Amino acid sequence: MKQLLLAAALAVVAGGACAQAVIYRTDATYDDVVFELENAITDAGLVVDWVSHVGEMLERTRQDVGSDKVIYERADVYNFCSAVVSRNVMEADPMNIAFCPYGIFVAQLPGDGQTVVGYREMPGEAMKEAVDLLDGLARKAAGVE
Repeated sequence: MKQLLLAAALAVVAGGACAQAVIYRTDATYDDVVFELENAITDAGLVVDWVSHVGEMLERTRQDVGSDKVIYERADVYNFCSAVVSRNVMEADPMNIAFCPYGIFVAQLPGDGQTVVGYREMPGEAMKEAVDLLDGLARKAAGVE
């Protein structure tokens, strides 16, 4: 069973599919999108728990892993939680703990000129409240309300 799940996960990764994320593109600068995202999160009464500097890590380790490809100009994931939303979705299904904390990513691809902002898709009606929260925050950050 573990091998089947691993094979399915590798197939998605190997195919380069991004059907697992909701993504908004904007011509706004990376810094402007980050500013809007941070404001949207705090305006919702939430606190950023931590920022995962994915782009910096990948660039820092690029040569160590034998790659010469620059993946992002900049890329970060903003992680946070909502006690109210988390309680609601986990009361509906305790296994929704798998989606906590929530994360919204902001990235700029090399030579693209656009900034992308998005979040992982979450299945099921029980996660709708969390999806609505993430979607509203991502839309505000991208300026596509």
